[in-house]
Amino acid sequence: MFINLEQAKNLIREGRILHIAAEESLLNQLPKGKWIGGTTPYFITEQGGITSKDKLFVNEIASAVDFKTAVYDKSNIFDITKDAYSNGITFLVMPFASDVAVFYAKEAPNVDDLFMYPIVGWISGFDLSTDSSAKVYDGVTGISYGDKAVALHICLPDDKTASIGIVNIFSVNEDDAVIEFKEDALSVTKCLVNGKEVVFSDYISENKIDTQLPLVADYNSVLVNVSIKSVSKENKTVDFYAPVFSGKEYRFARSVNDYAASFTEQLQGFTDAKPIFSCNCVLNYLYGKLDGKATPPFAGPVTFGEIAYQLVNQTLVYAELIDK
Repeated sequence: MFINLEQAKNLIREGRILHIAAEESLLNQLPKGKWIGGTTPYFITEQGGITSKDKLFVNEIASAVDFKTAVYDKSNIFDITKDAYSNGITFLVMPFASDVAVFYAKEAPNVDDLFMYPIVGWISGFDLSTDSSAKVYDGVTGISYGDKAVALHICLPDDKTASIGIVNIFSVNEDDAVIEFKEDALSVTKCLVNGKEVVFSDYISENKIDTQLPLVADYNSVLVNVSIKSVSKENKTVDFYAPVFSGKEYRFARSVNDYAASFTEQLQGFTDAKPIFSCNCVLNYLYGKLDGKATPPFAGPVTFGEIAYQLVNQTLVYAELIDK
């Protein structure tokens, strides 16, 4: 639900268990309670995509039998599976470019028991027209963090189980050049293209590569998008929304004729979904021209990265509860 500050305060005071996304100035005004949150000014509501600094997107987890919040850094983030309920769902929010988010992106595919526990969430962000920073909030303590992850662990009733899904319009172009990086980074200057070292920004411009297309790599048999945030011809740098890693082979995604139409077409297969939570990448919002457009049955925050067990990019991620 997309509501004003007073309505959000009332839900917290009533003791509801909530996930909240909003501008930092609004989250700072919320009372302590059973909630976690993260910063973003971008949303896709049931009425359409919108940039808002005076409303909050709130998901109430009405079916929760019990809950607990937890705060993690890179030293203990994978305790998230120990803290999760055996029959539950965990909502995880991490600040963009934080050490914990970068570490999670790299290591999550290698954590054996991670995929045994439904973990869904997002990378919090900020207004792209400002120099703001991303924050996350533990509503139980009322503390915000720019360098830690917060989780809301939910215990579900015995007759329900959580299911997590992804909407992704991209596939890998197997014929494209193999791109490798010498270090783990959110910003790079050079890379290897088919084994030859090049300046990545020059390679992109010389080959007229559409930077709306993400890089795609195989992370433990799952194809993961890594989206390009910006290309600086002046500084010869390429910045990403999620880190690239050494030892991985990347290719640019297969070209999409009409981004907005492709995304809308993908949604047709999800009309029966009943999400209790969803989030959509800021790049789908921008390139898919979702300002003013709804994406039924999905509504939620627009994010700088999505979490469906592991960190993904340029996707829509959702969770629903199904009968056992």
